[in-house]
Amino acid sequence: MYYGKVEISGINTSKLKVLTEEEKSELLEKTAKGDMKAREELINGNLRLVLSVIQKFTGRGESPDDLFQVGVIGLIKAIDNFSSEFGVKFSTYAVPMIEGEVKRHIRDSGQIRVSRSLRDTAYKAMQAKEKLTAKLGREPTIDEIAAKVGCGREDVVISLEAVTEPISLYEPVFSDTGDTVYVMDQIGDSNDDRNWLDEIALKEAISSLGAREKKILNLRFLQGKTQVEVANEIGISQAQVSRLEKGALGKIKKEL
Repeated sequence: MYYGKVEISGINTSKLKVLTEEEKSELLEKTAKGDMKAREELINGNLRLVLSVIQKFTGRGESPDDLFQVGVIGLIKAIDNFSSEFGVKFSTYAVPMIEGEVKRHIRDSGQIRVSRSLRDTAYKAMQAKEKLTAKLGREPTIDEIAAKVGCGREDVVISLEAVTEPISLYEPVFSDTGDTVYVMDQIGDSNDDRNWLDEIALKEAISSLGAREKKILNLRFLQGKTQVEVANEIGISQAQVSRLEKGALGKIKKEL
């Protein structure tokens, strides 16, 4: 039951179908080949996912029916753009798409308005980012996004900042492994962290670390790279980078 009622947008939420991972894979494969019946079944089989996502947006004065319908739009976009080559579960890919669509709706219908030209540029930039990420297999740079959109680098930065909601550094990031990774873990800083590491990373402590741990600390704190960038360079998951990084720092602190 959701929002104290069984029905939302004319749909009985207590009777929504839940697909298995195998069923999702089969339907996604058929949808990619143009099977519209499979696409519709895939949409109906993931409506509970939409419900679970929009629950975090309660208490903002928005109609549950409106949020659900907007969330479904995000789900459809995820279905139409998903590829097995991404190497992630469909739900992992779909949740940010659904959230993004809901956030855009709340932002555009809120009291603080962003000019239409800025919103248009931002949406084009976000679409370009998704396509480039899928094509390049990594996060595209601002310059690459700007070239794809056909506008200046500064315009892309300003437009994206205008439509982005501020989040806490301690906002948890989803991880398939179950290890909690926070926003602050994904932020690279080539100045403060470098100075901090220079102070605590005595040669005696560093020498006790393994080769991979040393490389991770070097990339993270001396070169200012994010955990995502480090993971791509080393060839392991971001969660593994997070664990190894925290473990290495723990060893250094213990030695000191």
